[in-house]
Amino acid sequence: MEQDLKQRFEAVAMPHLDTVYRVARSLSGQISEAEDLVQETYVRAFRGFGGFELREYGAKPWLLRILHNVFYTHKNKQRRQPTLLDDVDFDHFEDELSDAQIEPAKADTINWDHVDEELKAAVDQLQPEYRTALLLWAVEGLSYKEIAAACDCALGTVMSRLYRARQLLGRRLRDYALQRKLNVERFDS
Repeated sequence: MEQDLKQRFEAVAMPHLDTVYRVARSLSGQISEAEDLVQETYVRAFRGFGGFELREYGAKPWLLRILHNVFYTHKNKQRRQPTLLDDVDFDHFEDELSDAQIEPAKADTINWDHVDEELKAAVDQLQPEYRTALLLWAVEGLSYKEIAAACDCALGTVMSRLYRARQLLGRRLRDYALQRKLNVERFDS
């Protein structure tokens, strides 16, 4: 019986391992933390697999919901932990906070790899719930219903989060384009 359950779990859950890892990597931003999240996700999924019903969306939203819960559980635990201020230089703290002047680049000399990095940075700056919805939709290709199932929220919440994520990205990328004197009409809304 145990062997049959294990084989069914492997057949249903393991094809989604890469997707779960990519989402975990996007959420955490760190390889080791993503690996830990994936491992805990699959452990929890296996424990609950006996009660899992394969529905129209398949196992991917179920696994992503578990990952989502694991990630936020870890984040909540981290928030409650004391932090160390050993690396803060209080004598020069104000200087570190001042804005550095960036020399604008000309439009014909744009390093598109850097633009990709700016986009990644802008996505990373989104609040986790916006970032999760955006990545599940744009990168993983999940439908709104699948995202709602994965994030355990209402369909309207998914739509709102995606709208808000696109608005925030548009503003951040507009500022990036303005700094480099690029055409920003496409970012105006």
